[in-house]
Amino acid sequence: MTVNNRKKNSRQRGSWTHGWGEKKKHRGAGNRGGRGMAGTGKRGDAKKPSIWTTRYFGKMGFVNHQQEKIVSQNIGYIERQIEKLASQKLVSKEGDHYIIDSKKLGFNKLLGKGKITKKFKIDVPYASKKAIAIVEKAGGKVNCTKKKAKGKEKKEEV
Repeated sequence: MTVNNRKKNSRQRGSWTHGWGEKKKHRGAGNRGGRGMAGTGKRGDAKKPSIWTTRYFGKMGFVNHQQEKIVSQNIGYIERQIEKLASQKLVSKEGDHYIIDSKKLGFNKLLGKGKITKKFKIDVPYASKKAIAIVEKAGGKVNCTKKKAKGKEKKEEV
């Protein structure tokens, strides 16, 4: 059987203070330290523990200012896949050189991991120094369409 208990505030009707002591003590938001999240600043020590679980203090995350996403490919991978790429007509052949356009293959930076035996002519926006050296040593050529800006270069004084 359920019991219906009276609420406490119904028993406080007729009392001036309703259980808050002096009449003035329960006025406004000052008795609870402000309205809403007031007092939760860096120096609001009383309310700080209540917001520690939220992401309230400090900087969050980062902003990536790089406009172009770099998708890299190693020269050794191209060497291993060259016949397959030629059969799919993603790479063309002129004489003994393979002509490679990086846009067709979906990368924009050439890296120098691996060894090559064939001659390549590669058009790519970015390439590492090692990749260029490997291709040129095998008798090929790398055409970098974009150059990354390097740091401030020192001027030599005479």
